[in-house]
Amino acid sequence: MTSSYHLIGIGGAGMSVVAQLLKAEGFQVSGSDQQDSSTLQELLHVGIDAYFPHDPGHMPSGATVVLSSAIREDNPELLAARTQGAPVIHRSEALARAAQGKRFVAVAGAHGKTTTSAMLATALDASGCEPSFAIGGIVTAYATGAHIGAGDIFVAEADESDGSFLNYEPTLAIVTNVEADHLDHWGSQEAFEQGFVDFAMRVRKPGCLVICVDDPGAARLLERLRACGFGDAAALGSSTQVATIGYGLSEKADIRITDLHLGQLGSSAVLRGNLPGFDGLATELSLQAVGQHNVLNATAAWVAGLCLGAAPQSLAQGLHSFTGTARRFDVAGSVAGIRVIDDYAHHPTEVASLMRQARLAAGANRVLAVFQPHLFSRTKQFATQFAQALSQADKVVLTDIYGAREDPIEGVSSHLIADQLPGAQVIDDMFEAGDYLADLAQPSDIILTIGAGSITKVAPAILARLSKRRGEGLL
Repeated sequence: MTSSYHLIGIGGAGMSVVAQLLKAEGFQVSGSDQQDSSTLQELLHVGIDAYFPHDPGHMPSGATVVLSSAIREDNPELLAARTQGAPVIHRSEALARAAQGKRFVAVAGAHGKTTTSAMLATALDASGCEPSFAIGGIVTAYATGAHIGAGDIFVAEADESDGSFLNYEPTLAIVTNVEADHLDHWGSQEAFEQGFVDFAMRVRKPGCLVICVDDPGAARLLERLRACGFGDAAALGSSTQVATIGYGLSEKADIRITDLHLGQLGSSAVLRGNLPGFDGLATELSLQAVGQHNVLNATAAWVAGLCLGAAPQSLAQGLHSFTGTARRFDVAGSVAGIRVIDDYAHHPTEVASLMRQARLAAGANRVLAVFQPHLFSRTKQFATQFAQALSQADKVVLTDIYGAREDPIEGVSSHLIADQLPGAQVIDDMFEAGDYLADLAQPSDIILTIGAGSITKVAPAILARLSKRRGEGLL
């Protein structure tokens, strides 16, 4: 096997995590990105050669080239790698190599992967399992998204967007939801749902699948798997089957969420059910995280932890200590009582959950939002749903679409959303949009910066603008 890896697009959230894990396993690691960033500087700090912009001269001789689906075939380094006959693998394959020899836990779903993965890693660590993890976001308590622990468990997000989750063979998998997205890759909802069936089929025996029954798509997945021979919850611990465990608020759940309380500063619930070795479970869950979606994420992590051998109460204590991940309801700062919160939400369901969370946190005060749509195809497909989700805010400004890996689609712009959202405005420049909301804000308002693209850069600019207003006596 190769002793060195070169990652094209190393500054991306998922790629930078893989780079750190490969480095921690003793490989020589280098990489490049289109432009400099704080991520590249952090990689340099830990001894990874990170360059910009892309240039074939950056590639070391004999290295295996790693790339994500965002890298196009005309990338100069990839072209050079193809010409030289260098091995080229996907990011997910490199991650699987870094995790060899450990119990691999794959967390999948259209939404909630990052938070659920981070919650599980935190809970397992509090239970003495010392897990390794690869998470596409910064886990606040660890100040990193990548960590090599002394234990035999490896927790990783499993990305469905490009089908790369089919490169894994986990011993345990979580499916938080199966709601159609990334149809630019899958083509149809039916193909998307079949992708999750195929993913489930890759769980190794004996193994376990933890699935949310509150989500219709995930509930259909559970039914299909049990109909084709997967075991139910009673099969947990079987040496010949993959057990399936449903969780959620539904009465159909094997582990059911009861006594749910959603507060401005946290959430709580009691988890009840029966599993082999854990009859009559009734464990109280108390979280610093806000919102029903976070209770569901925490429940998935708790159930998975049980299946991995951790104790119910130690898992619950670990989940109580969880303080979040970067860009998930991430409070960037406050000025004059105005809180600026940055969030990665980029699908209508995620935006709707974020809005409910913000409304809880704001109480009787206003929620102002600047949203940067992510991908032209997603904007075209979900414009109406985005408008419905954003309608929970008191004021919405939309920026230009962040195209990422896509080329523009004729007739597709942020106006597709704004035209269905009374009172919304389109300000293409994201910093101008941020300034507009900063000038509109009053004490105790919440300002949200929303999207999976570059919009995160606007939160500090909003705080600076608010500080300027305060200095001028306008706040």
